Amino acid sequence: MIGAPKAEIATVIQNFLSELHRQKPLPNHHLRTLYALQRCRTEAMGGRVEHCDQCGHEQILYNSCRNRHCPKCGSLDREKWLINREADLLPVNYMHIVFTLPDKLNKLFLHHQADCYNILFRVVNQVMTGFAANPKFLDARIGYTAILHTWGQNLQYHPHLHLVVPAGGITGNNKWKPSKGDGSFLFPVDQLSIVFRAKMVDALREYVKTEAINVDAGLFNSLFNKKWVVYAKPPFAGPKQVLSYLGRYTHRVAISNNRILQVDDKQVTFTWRDYHQDNMMVITSLKGPDFLKRFSLHILPPGFTRIRHCGFLSSAAKTKALEALRDYFSMPKSECSKRPWQEIAQSRMGINPQSCTKCGGIMQTIKTIPDRFHRPIRAPTFSDVF
Repeated sequence: MIGAPKAEIATVIQNFLSELHRQKPLPNHHLRTLYALQRCRTEAMGGRVEHCDQCGHEQILYNSCRNRHCPKCGSLDREKWLINREADLLPVNYMHIVFTLPDKLNKLFLHHQADCYNILFRVVNQVMTGFAANPKFLDARIGYTAILHTWGQNLQYHPHLHLVVPAGGITGNNKWKPSKGDGSFLFPVDQLSIVFRAKMVDALREYVKTEAINVDAGLFNSLFNKKWVVYAKPPFAGPKQVLSYLGRYTHRVAISNNRILQVDDKQVTFTWRDYHQDNMMVITSLKGPDFLKRFSLHILPPGFTRIRHCGFLSSAAKTKALEALRDYFSMPKSECSKRPWQEIAQSRMGINPQSCTKCGGIMQTIKTIPDRFHRPIRAPTFSDVF
């Protein structure tokens, strides 16, 4: 290959997708995602030409693919999502709990992703609501946001759920009841782990039986030979820390472009942190198809929802529950009005998308560049280019 290509996912796809697909054909939704990421912010996606009304500066802005797996996209969608979450925040402590699975289940999960991920969400909800309803622990209705991640830092397959949980719950008379230690402690993780393992194994046993799925003999019995990991991090310091965490985790993709150091015609070199060695930074090189195969493991099934609000924060219960809690805490009524994308870009991201980078004048669209796939032309938005 002539010249050093820019180190990013799009280049990896361009260099190695054909070889990977020849080795083992990829599912159609994987191919659609990878092609979208390869074309993102290129001429193939179409775009627009802008002209400054003061200095005459012109620039070409190509559209984004807006795929949720793309490391270039999602900034504005993340900020919109966070604005809505700000309106839901309560003046209480928040906890961060992580439910992880043993790698013995990786094969089953990889071959039946949508079903197994849904089982994971369902079982975790059963565990959390069960502990919350127990008078020994809380005796109240709990609410939380759950976020599915499927990767470790080195891109190996590692499905797990991150939970952001208000430390307490709603009683039968719509009062707030903090968890033990005035909201500094939620549930004992050792007991969470035991119950989570038992319920998860039962649910998976029933699933493979119902669907007539062949699994290794003794798989489920072997899952009891090792302790499952559920861990709780220290409480967040406050609402800003909660939002900062959510901003980092909710719209994160398997790997960002800034972690890819080099891409050539044979391999990909990237960085990752080894949590087993005090977060030591590690540099690893993989054959290009192997790297792309790892990345593809984390492409979600079509239409799958990886961020879910549960308990009193679910869409069915949230309006009534939060209204009662705002009255209880004497909080002002939430006004989660839709803000123009230009305002969000400027106030939260420090970007004025209509300002000329040369003189500060106003940029005007003077030409629309159609994409190469003949989709209907519409007025571009900030999300198309940022």
